[in-house]
Amino acid sequence: MVTLEARIETFPLRQRFAISRGSKTETIVVTVELGDGEHKGYGECGPNIRYDETPESVADAITAIAGDIAGGLDRDGLQHAMPPGAARNAIDCAFWDLEAKQTGRPVWALAGLAEPAPVETAYTLSVDTPAAMAAAARAHASRPLLKLKLTGSGDLDRVRAVRNGAPDARLIVDANEAWTPEDFNALATELAHIGVEMIEQPLPADDDAALAEVDHPVPICADESCHDRTSVAGLAGRYDMINIKLDKTGGLTEALATAAEARAVGLDIMVGCMVGTSLAMAPAHLVAQGAVIVDLDGPLLLAEDREPPLQVRGSRIFPPTAALWG
Repeated sequence: MVTLEARIETFPLRQRFAISRGSKTETIVVTVELGDGEHKGYGECGPNIRYDETPESVADAITAIAGDIAGGLDRDGLQHAMPPGAARNAIDCAFWDLEAKQTGRPVWALAGLAEPAPVETAYTLSVDTPAAMAAAARAHASRPLLKLKLTGSGDLDRVRAVRNGAPDARLIVDANEAWTPEDFNALATELAHIGVEMIEQPLPADDDAALAEVDHPVPICADESCHDRTSVAGLAGRYDMINIKLDKTGGLTEALATAAEARAVGLDIMVGCMVGTSLAMAPAHLVAQGAVIVDLDGPLLLAEDREPPLQVRGSRIFPPTAALWG
C-alpha cells in the first residue's frame, strides 16, 4: 500500500520578486511524500492564483486522492483521475521518485531518456523602474541569459536600461499577458533592434489570436496560453515556441508528452518554472534537455533551499542527485 502525505511549506526569497500581476517576498509550495513502508518519493508544486489555485486548495485536492492511491491508483491512473495542474504535478513527480527508489534506477532511465547533462538557465530580473533594473542587470551582467519581467508602460526604457547594464548578456522578456496588440506592434521591432531574442506571452491567453496576423520580428513564446498537450495544436501560427511548466502540465509524465507534441507541430521548447525549490526544478531538468530556452532559476531566487539542493555553478544547473530526487 502506498501512503500519501502533503504539507504546505514557505521559503523566503532573497529579495522582492515582481511581475505584472503582483509581487512577493516568499514562495509557498506544497510538498508531497509517497511511501510504501520502505521507500519514500517526493514531489513539489507551486500553486498559482492565475489558475485559481491556492496552497490550501491544492493541498486539499492532493489529500482527497490519498484513499485512491492507497487502494492502488498508480501514476498512469493518476493522469485520468486528476486534471492538469499543480496538485497532480506534485503527486506525479513523487510517483516517479518513488519508483526510482524502489527499482534503483534513475528516473531518466525509467522514462527512456538519455542521461541528462547540465543546462544553462536564464536569470530573471523582476519588473521595476528602469534604474533599478539596470542596477540588477549590472549585478548579474556575467550571466549569459537574462529574463526581464515587463508590464506594458515604460517597457522599452526598461529593456534599454538592462541592455546598458549588461551589454554582453542575451536578453528575453516576459510580459505575463500585460500587453495590448498595440503594445506589441509598437515594441516588437524595437526589441529586435536591441537584441531581444524572445517575447513571452505578450497578450492575454484568451485574446491572443492577433498574434497569428502580425509579423514576429522576435520569436514569441506561449506561457499562460499553453497548459498540456491538448493546447499545443491551437498555438501553431500564433506562437513560435511554448513554455512547458510542470505545474501547468500536471507533472513530468504530461510534460514529456507535451514536449513531443510541440516538436511534432514545429514549435520550439522552453522549459520554465514557478518560483520553487530544487525539488521542483529536478524533474523539470529532464524536460529541459534539448530545450531552446531553459528558465529554471527558482532556487537562485531563494534565501533558503532544500537540502541537498541542486548543484549550480553560475547559471549552469547540474542534474539532481538521488538524495534530492529521481
